[in-house]
Amino acid sequence: MEIKASMVKELRDKTGAGMMDAKKALVEADGDMDKAAEILRQKGIASADKKMGRIAAEGVVATNIDGKVGAMVEINCETDFVAKNEGFKELANNIAKVVVSANPKDLDALMAAKCPCGSTVEEYVKAQIAKIGEKITVRRFVRYDADCCVSTYVHNGKIGVLLEVKCEKECNDETKTIAKDICLHIASSAPEFVSRDEIPASVIEEEKRIEMGKEDLAKKPEAIREKIVAGRIDKLMAQKCLLDQSFVKDPNQTVAELIKGKLSIVKFDRYVLGEGLEKRQENFADEVMNQIKG
Repeated sequence: MEIKASMVKELRDKTGAGMMDAKKALVEADGDMDKAAEILRQKGIASADKKMGRIAAEGVVATNIDGKVGAMVEINCETDFVAKNEGFKELANNIAKVVVSANPKDLDALMAAKCPCGSTVEEYVKAQIAKIGEKITVRRFVRYDADCCVSTYVHNGKIGVLLEVKCEKECNDETKTIAKDICLHIASSAPEFVSRDEIPASVIEEEKRIEMGKEDLAKKPEAIREKIVAGRIDKLMAQKCLLDQSFVKDPNQTVAELIKGKLSIVKFDRYVLGEGLEKRQENFADEVMNQIKG
């Protein structure tokens, strides 16, 4: 029997299944709409895809390192209860491993990549949706293939850091410990850049424009305003740069002073769970700082 587009649309509207899944079910059911819907339910596909319209802003950040390759992923679900489920955590960790091994170029490639179990990541996620009963989405990932070393830190699954460093002499226990501490520092202090060289001129100009317009400077002479604003901008840029920040474990030295002669920082990424999504944001950076102090 010929499966028409209108039939696929009707089944999709009825079950919430994806287009290809709906078409396959209709082919298997020889065009019988009710039987096709039953096939989708049996496979858990209808249940899974119907949940995809829900808001998923909870979840975990997970990382994986294999030699000089590291990956970090954010996997979202609907409730914190599911985020704490061991099966969900295992899902996130396994997907991070797939990012390391498969080196996908984007999310579509990641979803099509094969898991060790033989299924694709997309099939794996759908199976977990059917099992757990919540919407699950793979939101984003980053992968480093380093020349020297990769380090990572994850705080309670809510905030994660992936860091690439280059050791000045050799990678040893000391440099690995320093790299780990810098990851913890990044999680807590949220730098935006490694150094000032990375700051776009547009960012500096925007901050300057804001500072020049502040009321406390309105009555000061132009030359004085320029000097005050230059000092303020210098402090603001220092706060944004990892190397200029005071090290959280020893505020008497900067990160640059901590790593001098031992290693250099190539790049880093920092994920905060659900950032940019519609949900109440917890201050996870404060949690990290409390852990350091306590």
